[in-house]
Amino acid sequence: MRLRLAIAAMLPVLALAACGTSTTAEDAGPTRTVKHAMGETKVPMTPKRVVVLDTDKLDSMVSLGLAPVGAAQAQENQTWPEYLGSALAGTKPVGTLQQPNIEAIIALKPDLILGSKFRQAAFYDKLSKIAPTVFTERVGITWKENFLLDAEALGKKEQAQQLLTAYETRAKEVGAKYSKLQVSIVRFMPTEIRMYGPQSFSGIVVGDAGIPRPDVQQLNDQEDRRFGKLSQENIAKADGDAIFYSAYGENAAKAQAEVTGGPLWKNLGAVKSGNAHNVDDEIWMTGIGVTAAGKILDDLDKHLAPLA
Repeated sequence: MRLRLAIAAMLPVLALAACGTSTTAEDAGPTRTVKHAMGETKVPMTPKRVVVLDTDKLDSMVSLGLAPVGAAQAQENQTWPEYLGSALAGTKPVGTLQQPNIEAIIALKPDLILGSKFRQAAFYDKLSKIAPTVFTERVGITWKENFLLDAEALGKKEQAQQLLTAYETRAKEVGAKYSKLQVSIVRFMPTEIRMYGPQSFSGIVVGDAGIPRPDVQQLNDQEDRRFGKLSQENIAKADGDAIFYSAYGENAAKAQAEVTGGPLWKNLGAVKSGNAHNVDDEIWMTGIGVTAAGKILDDLDKHLAPLA
């Protein structure tokens, strides 16, 4: 009888030991409570092993002088953004944005996971059993709010606010020189052409600089003002004093080459005057962070200077 009681008493301990794949905030010592898109989560005061599940969080961490141990990729076997340099050399891939690899995340023994409700809501319960998990609500249009929330979870909110303030100050300084110009933003996708509006990441950066956009690219007739679709026949809507264009992936780059080599593109005013500029898609479209925003300002200042 005593033996049976002793064995019964040990079972809960053995069960906990068998669940050694999860890391709670309490295991890491003192915690802070962070409110986010999925509720409230206790996170370590100073997380050491962070896994991120969206591209904006790569920029966020590097901007704050940190690097995640693991990160999801936009596509399988995609390389980390070149504009972030060597900061991510030790970061391991953990699946894709839409399909995180749970086993790979567990293997990295994270003490914090940063993700997005927009992309990974279905995985939140599993992820939060592995480590404290903080989700932002949306992507793109809320990039500044997302940066501050991610920074709060990382214990770096004050530094993040300083970086944002410095960026916004510089944006106004850069843009003041080009307030009489109209900037066009175009992106080539594998199956369509897009003009990017004021609610896109790059559109917000240009807006922060106070540089005007062509009326058609304000997308005032759309509820979603991130982007509108173009065709080769109405490519004239892409015109402006300067055009900044990019391509998402190899297939899109082929489509871009076909369109930009054609007569309709070559007839655009910005193209004829030599003010159409092929820019880095990782910076202008998928960076979605304060470092990428600063590099967009670099491009604007470099290419608009001759027109000022």
